[in-house]
Amino acid sequence: MIETIDLHKSYGKTQILKACNLVLPEGKIIALIGPNGAGKSTLLSLLSRVLGERTGEIYLDGKELKQWHTKELAQKLAYLQQSNQYGVHLTVKELVAFGRYPYNRGRQTVADARIIEKAIRKVSLGELKERSIHELSGGQLQRVYLAMVLAQETDYILLDEPLNNLDLKHATQLMRNLTDLVQSEKKTVVIVLHDINYAARYAEYIVAMKNGQVLRSGTTAEIIQEDLLSELYELPIKLVQVEDSYFCYPFT
Repeated sequence: MIETIDLHKSYGKTQILKACNLVLPEGKIIALIGPNGAGKSTLLSLLSRVLGERTGEIYLDGKELKQWHTKELAQKLAYLQQSNQYGVHLTVKELVAFGRYPYNRGRQTVADARIIEKAIRKVSLGELKERSIHELSGGQLQRVYLAMVLAQETDYILLDEPLNNLDLKHATQLMRNLTDLVQSEKKTVVIVLHDINYAARYAEYIVAMKNGQVLRSGTTAEIIQEDLLSELYELPIKLVQVEDSYFCYPFT
């Protein structure tokens, strides 16, 4: 379980995150939604300890995040940020192998190789595994980074806008893969999503953020409501039920 208590983050005099109090349940897909500048990516960076300076407390499985040893944390929690750049020439398989570093420190085993291959297959890049990452499209490269995170095999997976650059097919495939991970391996996935329809369809718990604060958090049914979403995005939003979920669209 991830818990934050009175969490704040500022850059100089600019307050980015204010009085964030959350308890994020285990074994679910948890979506962070809200307009640009709401503090979603900042919150995710704090939860991953990529951003260290903050006030307030963060607990991961009952232990304050600052108290986790770096190696132990890397085996517990994986984080994929929005922008990733590798200047060196690596193949797809070599980049995905970085996900095993917290376990093998670069000395790959047969078991590691199997995990890497499995991660590559999950993102449908088996035919490209020997290709240089510099020859890939933006969407293909995004899938390689996702495979690297999957190869890390952590209980918690934090993803910052992973659907960027993905087409409809691969975005949907990714969300289905994450759903399978949660259901079959009891992973906890915290994901920043700009497309609220993906949140409505695949998330089980949603945190709605606005102006650096948590507007509301709860189950998907509690958050995917016309009045709440309209307040969150400051425009009228209508819901249409499609089978067992809702499709959200702006109405002007």
